[in-house]
Amino acid sequence: MMETMRPEPQVRTMPDAASRGHRGMLRHLVISALSGTLAGAVAAGALTLLDIGSVGTLVARSTDPLLAMATVLAPFALIGTAAGAAIGLAPYFRKFRR
Repeated sequence: MMETMRPEPQVRTMPDAASRGHRGMLRHLVISALSGTLAGAVAAGALTLLDIGSVGTLVARSTDPLLAMATVLAPFALIGTAAGAAIGLAPYFRKFRR
């Protein structure tokens, strides 16, 4: 026997409850993004400190080491932010899938 799929009735929420839900979701998303940023920064720091691929040596020998380190750190932090935000949104995609 095949079961027919019926549309679920829409539940109306009060504006204050919806606002709390949105704030909670945004807080979760920001915390996930910041965690990803931190993970990216730690990965860039480890790459430099452990001198993997001679990155630490290249940064140390450059004429402007702060700029060189920022050039290494920024992409890692941005990729970590994007990954953290995507991972943070994954439960919401599952929750609101229709």
